[in-house]
Amino acid sequence: MTDTTLTHRTGSIPAIGDWFMERLPGIYMVLFFLYMFLPLVFMMIAAFNTTAVPPTALPFEGFTLKWFGALFANAPLLAAIGNSLVIGLGVIVLSLTLGLSGALLITRLHARSKSALYAILVSPLLTPGIILGISTLVFWNSAGIPGGLFVATLAQSTFIASYCMLMFIARLQRFDSGLEEAALDLGASHQQVFWHVTVPFLKPTIITAGLIAFLQSFENFNTTVFAIGTETTLTIKLAALARKTPTPEVNALAVIFIALTVVMAILYEVKRRSDAAREKVMAERAKQAEKEMVSLDIDKVAATTAA
Repeated sequence: MTDTTLTHRTGSIPAIGDWFMERLPGIYMVLFFLYMFLPLVFMMIAAFNTTAVPPTALPFEGFTLKWFGALFANAPLLAAIGNSLVIGLGVIVLSLTLGLSGALLITRLHARSKSALYAILVSPLLTPGIILGISTLVFWNSAGIPGGLFVATLAQSTFIASYCMLMFIARLQRFDSGLEEAALDLGASHQQVFWHVTVPFLKPTIITAGLIAFLQSFENFNTTVFAIGTETTLTIKLAALARKTPTPEVNALAVIFIALTVVMAILYEVKRRSDAAREKVMAERAKQAEKEMVSLDIDKVAATTAA
């Protein structure tokens, strides 16, 4: 083997390595999205396949929409969805209220016990969901209230409220307390300051925390299964169906959820861009007004000087 051939072969190895490293992020992204979305694609195909049991994407025997009709005729499944929605709405109200109260207390408390109080309020996040569900059920059973939608709502709120509290704390750390002091100096009451100064500042976080609280509630299983009693939610119903032969109605339901998610994401992006464009226009108008004011002041000074 000549020196030229050896140099050519050894020189090609770093070139191949550089080529691979340059394309590694793209390869990773392709594999990641395939891993994430390929099962969803197969599930969506199965929702339109005429094959009933077990529902499958391949072989595709024919296009049909009958599984969506079967879904809306499945009374137990619809009842479970309704229970999940009721619990989710209740969790939003409780979690936002408790989370905001805890965040306001933590951010405005200057006592030495602040760290201990913070640890106590965050501790539900570190507690297993099974423990939360069982302890909530035992407590309310001792008060004569059996497991059900009410107890499940309380059990979920015990840890979801902590998520909301952390989000409110992060937002309140950027809040200028001087705004509240100025409003109080101008004669506003504490209630007016809260509703007209603090709440508007927290509005983006309230919306985001509410959505996260609902999603956390809707998909929760380990806490709900112990606190729900004889009732059922969508996750519990799906877990029961998974132990048996899955039905095509579940795939149809998944298609509806995916469609709703995509539509909501598109609406959010449209609103975000619309708000950004409106803020840009307002900033340009403010800049133009400032230039006009400066020009007017210069004209006044010039006229005064000339006089």
